[in-house]
Amino acid sequence: MRFANREIDLSTPKIMGILNVTPDSFSDGGKHHHLDSALRHAHDMVEKGATFIDVGGESTRPGAATVSESEELDRVIPVIERFHSELDCVISVDTSKAMVMREAVQAGAGLINDVRALAEPNALEVAAHSSVPVCLMHMKGQPTTMQQNPEYTSVVDDVTGFLLQRVDACIQAGINRDNILLDPGYGFGKTLSHNYTLVKYLPKIMALGYPVLVGMSRKSMIGSLLDRKVEERLAGSVALATIAATMRAHIIRVHDVQETSDAVSIVNMVHEVK
Repeated sequence: MRFANREIDLSTPKIMGILNVTPDSFSDGGKHHHLDSALRHAHDMVEKGATFIDVGGESTRPGAATVSESEELDRVIPVIERFHSELDCVISVDTSKAMVMREAVQAGAGLINDVRALAEPNALEVAAHSSVPVCLMHMKGQPTTMQQNPEYTSVVDDVTGFLLQRVDACIQAGINRDNILLDPGYGFGKTLSHNYTLVKYLPKIMALGYPVLVGMSRKSMIGSLLDRKVEERLAGSVALATIAATMRAHIIRVHDVQETSDAVSIVNMVHEVK
């Protein structure tokens, strides 16, 4: 799959390192708010096996407040420009705002990763014009309300139905179907049972025929099940990444790149043995 000027082979799972330039993200908020710190961390993740670096300037944790367009631009564009000139990786921009998408792609982003599946004003048009791949994620509601008693008729059917509707909207807007990835949206408007049902039936989402990105790293679906604080969720995160890699998910979005990369390398070795 081509991400701007980089061709990435998604026949084996690839690692996406998370880099939030926010003061309030649930796991690493405030740690990489300054450009030099962000660059050091990104270099470290690439050296440890990240093919993608996902740059986010607005927290989407449960209950998170919205950020203005100008503030998000100020947070992410200088980072993307610097990464583009210095890092050997695909830069992903984690945003729902059309203006941020446009400016990020111009600055060097090769993937638009949108938790709102290009449903915000002008997002479809900007994404179509950008010609870079887009990742469409399922979220029930908005971050401020999404964890308030989410209900589904069938979580797998409802999520896949939503994603296919957004795929149709993208294609109608002029986005090439070969430029579309899907994300079931673990932790975004789902109960513990919903999340693990979506893990078990991930192959059904992959059967839709689009590359699939999964992000479960350090989330409450681990903490609630195991009674672990955010900083104690490494084992659970790697376990879920290993399961996803075994199911051949295409991109695994994580905080702990080295440990996940090691696990995925072992899965790949087992997969290759005849």
